[in-house]
Amino acid sequence: MIGEQIARRYRVLREIGRGETSVVYLAEDLLLNRMVALKLFAPDLAASETFRSRLAHDSRVAAAIDHPHIVPIFDVDETDGVLYMAMRYVPGFDLWTLLDREGTLSVPTTLRIAAEVASALDAAHGHGLVHGDVRPGKVLGAGGADSEHSEGVYLTGFGLSKTSLMLSGFTSVGSFVGTPAYMAPEQILGLPVEGRTDQYSLACVVYEALAGRPPFEHDSDLPLLWAQVHEPPPGLSQTQTGIRPAADAVLAKALAKSPKERYPSCQDFVAELRTAAIERRAPPAPPAPPEPPEPADPADPLSPPARPWRSEPMFHHPPSPAEPAEGTPPGPPFGDEDDEW
Repeated sequence: MIGEQIARRYRVLREIGRGETSVVYLAEDLLLNRMVALKLFAPDLAASETFRSRLAHDSRVAAAIDHPHIVPIFDVDETDGVLYMAMRYVPGFDLWTLLDREGTLSVPTTLRIAAEVASALDAAHGHGLVHGDVRPGKVLGAGGADSEHSEGVYLTGFGLSKTSLMLSGFTSVGSFVGTPAYMAPEQILGLPVEGRTDQYSLACVVYEALAGRPPFEHDSDLPLLWAQVHEPPPGLSQTQTGIRPAADAVLAKALAKSPKERYPSCQDFVAELRTAAIERRAPPAPPAPPEPPEPADPADPLSPPARPWRSEPMFHHPPSPAEPAEGTPPGPPFGDEDDEW
């Protein structure tokens, strides 16, 4: 595939991602002279007329969402039996890569990333799209080598919705669309999904960013799916420094088993987490004003005039080096070396 041209327009350069339903390549758009992320779908999906129709619909909706944190979709088409999607190429890192390197993220960094992802999700939900597979690999940071120097965060994966896969017949009884460590209970049970389904997945991502692991971990999928449906998430404040107990309650609500018990929107969840996670400290008391100098004695012509705007003398004249004051060690001519200017 490397070096081949797709639709006589996209020249494949290298593979940058792979999943169960597609492979993503870095490709050169020969028509517009730009780099793109080119997703090629599995042949069984390309053969489904229902899936192609749903993909075209969802991609048009996603492309119409002009949002700064959603990866733009440029083109969706089929050529010689190959179904493809061209998207903006985001050079940088994905959240999984970042967590592999750093282990955990600070609370402020996690909140910044979560806020940008939440705004993207809420914008999609406003257009009737449910992502259905929010996970760290779908969160991309552009322009920097780490979370502190990135230009922004992007969420990718909107063109291939859970609904498209279900209607195509790709899923069957006992199979799922999504990643088990981030799947909401209603996805696992085959119930209708909505915006709060993505909120559950976002909460799993936030939990992992703070703890270095998702809320539920098991060696195989079956006990992991059981935990997602039945077990409460473990609290973070007992094991992670810098996490306040109030944040546990916010995460528990976003990870509620019933969608009705979660927050109305993803941004509501992040706003509550920000309030709970960041300790509010009282501002320091202002310094006491300097005592006013004693007024000059008008009867004493040698008394200096009062200077209310300055409480300290501007210059300091130390004793002559030849005649130091008794008991006074020599020092720098303008006070201590640590004085601030």
